[in-house]
Amino acid sequence: MAEPGGKPSVLFVCVHNAGRSQMAAAWLTHLAGDRIEVRSAGSDPGSHVNPAAVEVMAEAGIDISAETPKILTADAVRGSDVCVTMGCGDTCPVFPGKRYLDWELDDPAGRGVEAVRIVRDEIRALVEDLIAELAPDGSA
Repeated sequence: MAEPGGKPSVLFVCVHNAGRSQMAAAWLTHLAGDRIEVRSAGSDPGSHVNPAAVEVMAEAGIDISAETPKILTADAVRGSDVCVTMGCGDTCPVFPGKRYLDWELDDPAGRGVEAVRIVRDEIRALVEDLIAELAPDGSA
């Protein structure tokens, strides 16, 4: 994983980097603070973050309104210890020695706030499990 004394890094990837990966990155940043380095990207980034995702994260006290979708690069994957994919299939480059997780979550694109709220809560639970694994004692 992370180099001794270094903090682990996680990359969240979904197709548009507009919903699931943005919410996951925000949850990880919010819950882990600076203990884990957080990135997100998309294989085909959208033009803006999903407004329903912005709304449901604001309900949880997390502002993602200033975030912008970013393109997935090989360097982003190479620079991460864990790559979490969410519905992007085989578009994520694979590097030896990296850990890959695939979270099966409904795509919030075009869905109402009620549906996106469910996805938000599922992501929080998965992120909490990831934190418990990567930084279990409260330190990186």
